[in-house]
Amino acid sequence: MTALPTVIVLAAGKGERFKASGGTQDKLQSLLCGQAVREHVLAAVRTSGLACHVVERADTAHLPNPGMGDSIACGVAATPDAVGWLILPADLPLIQVSTLLKVAMALSDHRVVVPRYRGQQGHPVGFGIGCRAALSHLTGDHGARSVLAQHEAYCVEVDDEGCVLDVDTVDTLALVEIRIKDRGIQNGGVN
Repeated sequence: MTALPTVIVLAAGKGERFKASGGTQDKLQSLLCGQAVREHVLAAVRTSGLACHVVERADTAHLPNPGMGDSIACGVAATPDAVGWLILPADLPLIQVSTLLKVAMALSDHRVVVPRYRGQQGHPVGFGIGCRAALSHLTGDHGARSVLAQHEAYCVEVDDEGCVLDVDTVDTLALVEIRIKDRGIQNGGVN
């Protein structure tokens, strides 16, 4: 059996757009159907069975102005035995387990994998072991764009709005809550 990548959950951001939109607390701790936003993401990762490492603010606090790139580098450094990584922001509470697994499986044949929902690229972005050095040197707010630019990404088509619908504002938090409630009704109350 092929070794599977590790999910790096990015939970170190400041959530400034969320606060600017009227949010009164950390967006990842905001309640969504009775559970914190980040807990929805972590539940999907746990259900997938993939190894996981969460990058928290404390992990990047020693840096002068840490951004997403710093968080990714921190996560890669903390997982030296990983055979690849799925970079997953912790503000995507609708992410489906099937999307995580599709990206993970595609990494066995491709160096970089991106899920695509209705023509829009989403998360998690998968990076194979050959990207370790480049990911380890990331800094700033641009995430892994520079690494993506160096490789032709393989796109995996998914039927998962959750790979593109992030909780960046109080309005998107409300929208996501509606989506969860709609799914619960459609699925007989099971989310």
